[in-house]
Amino acid sequence: MRAVWSFWSKPFREYKGRLWHSPLHHCLAWGLSLRLARRHYPETMLVTDLEGKALLVDTLGLSFTHVSTELESIRKVDPGWWALGKLISYRLQDRPFVHLDTDVFLWKPLPAGFSSAHVFAQCPEDHPPLAEWCGPHEVERAFGQHGLSLPAEWEWSRSRGLNYYREANCGIMGGACMDFIHYYADLAIDLVLNPSHAKAWAAFDDRAGYNMVVEQFLLLACVEFHRSHPGSPYRGIGMRYLFPSFGEAFDPDAAARAGFTHLLGDAKRDTVVARRLEQRSQHEDMHFYQHCLRLSRNRSLMIPAGA
Repeated sequence: MRAVWSFWSKPFREYKGRLWHSPLHHCLAWGLSLRLARRHYPETMLVTDLEGKALLVDTLGLSFTHVSTELESIRKVDPGWWALGKLISYRLQDRPFVHLDTDVFLWKPLPAGFSSAHVFAQCPEDHPPLAEWCGPHEVERAFGQHGLSLPAEWEWSRSRGLNYYREANCGIMGGACMDFIHYYADLAIDLVLNPSHAKAWAAFDDRAGYNMVVEQFLLLACVEFHRSHPGSPYRGIGMRYLFPSFGEAFDPDAAARAGFTHLLGDAKRDTVVARRLEQRSQHEDMHFYQHCLRLSRNRSLMIPAGA
């Protein structure tokens, strides 16, 4: 199984999404995530743009088996859509893979059977009605106001009368059913980039909060729709999770047993977490740590200027 990371430099440079404690810790996390995953999955791939390649490969010296600059294709897209880099990287894969967020660290390989699973993700996330900030209902309202349709999988999922919605957390995401993953990724990319949808998305001043519903809600809606649809070419598609619930994914004991760390959200800015990242990086590769420390003193090297 191939280990994959994506890095779209434009959202990073414009401070979209969650920030690390410092540029130093962002670079240390890249080195540690790659080093740990490569022990279990020697074939690695980075999907980025030219600026990202300059930072991660040319400046930091990270070594990937494959480097794609496919994300140059979205250099003019609103950087608030930071999940687009991930979606495009999913679409590029031609063999079983696991995509890891930069704040994910695999101390152990994934469980046996994950390399042949149709699709897998970190864990399910349940969102009750009162927690529908940037949820699917707001997207439905905006599209409906302009007479636009959402994907059939989305509409089917929302028609079931549930009083909550569920997503698949994509801290890790991957699988072996490449046709289905390509189908899903194409659907999600089109949902964001199709020019006919622009007037609906224009209703939102800040689109960043809708990345999760486009990536994570739509993924699970696609799996559940096609799993039992009698006419679907993907009938029988299955989803596996590393953890059975969001709570267990962030239970320290459960995470330790799985050999898995995900520094979700503001954990990346925590001072104690930052210090532990430094210590672990020093233990793993003192030369790389010192290299990052030298670079961190020159901010222009850590965040290259746009072309």
